[in-house]
Amino acid sequence: MITGSLVALITPMLANGAVDTKKLDDLIEFHIKEGTHGIVAVGTTGESSTLTPEEHSNVIHQVVQTVAGRVPVIAGTGANATHEAIDLTRSAKEAGADACLLVTPYYNKPTQEGLYQHFKAIAEAVDIPQILYNVPGRTACDMQNETVVRLSKVKNIVGIKDATGNLERGEALIKSVPTEFAVYSGDDPTAIELILQGGKGNISVTANIAPKIVAQAAELALAGDFEQARRLDQSIAALHANLFLESNPIPVKWACNQMGLCDAGIRLPLTPLAEPHHSALKQAMIQVGILSV
Repeated sequence: MITGSLVALITPMLANGAVDTKKLDDLIEFHIKEGTHGIVAVGTTGESSTLTPEEHSNVIHQVVQTVAGRVPVIAGTGANATHEAIDLTRSAKEAGADACLLVTPYYNKPTQEGLYQHFKAIAEAVDIPQILYNVPGRTACDMQNETVVRLSKVKNIVGIKDATGNLERGEALIKSVPTEFAVYSGDDPTAIELILQGGKGNISVTANIAPKIVAQAAELALAGDFEQARRLDQSIAALHANLFLESNPIPVKWACNQMGLCDAGIRLPLTPLAEPHHSALKQAMIQVGILSV
């Protein structure tokens, strides 16, 4: 089972929007050095929705090759068309990814039965561990706990990224699924609390800029050290909040650029972080010590 702090990695881009393969390698080395437990490539934070299918596959291949087995690699392969998700998942398996992360179909608003059949079809088509991803705030599609429990019985569906931020619902889900089925948080502000309730880790946006602290907090929570985990998490609460001043990954890409981790590139329809937000996010970064005054 993959556990701990799993960074939802940005896809670094040049100012013209081209994928920056050199910086992608540098980011991977940065995360491994800082103690990140696993890398999620081309998820929401990795701008999966604006990459071409070829770019999507190329980034996953590069991440797998550069990581070279040092930490697990989870490939974002979800789509709103089942056949497309199957194609992306097959490509990720061929690349050597350890698992795939599949977001609920967006825009077309399937029923709960449609969600069940969608994920079941992908799991049956591609023999690789698969993690469901529920983020209704972005997809207009909310997979209910009952549907997740049904899917947890499918052989190679091994977990879910729960980005609802609803701790009561998350706790109920953890109690309802088999012990070998992993529930990960996809909501940084509540991630430590979900781990303390039995979650297995955090697929984190904040880890892009504070990987060491996020990893240490996850380790403490997994070890049951409630007090220290909460204390450490509280020290980066301002980061959690300010990284969502605008739609993810707009703020985190700006923050990574300020740290010299990547160029300022981002693709339309996403735009650079609005200037009025710069001060608040920069102050939060200074407070944590990841940026100088």
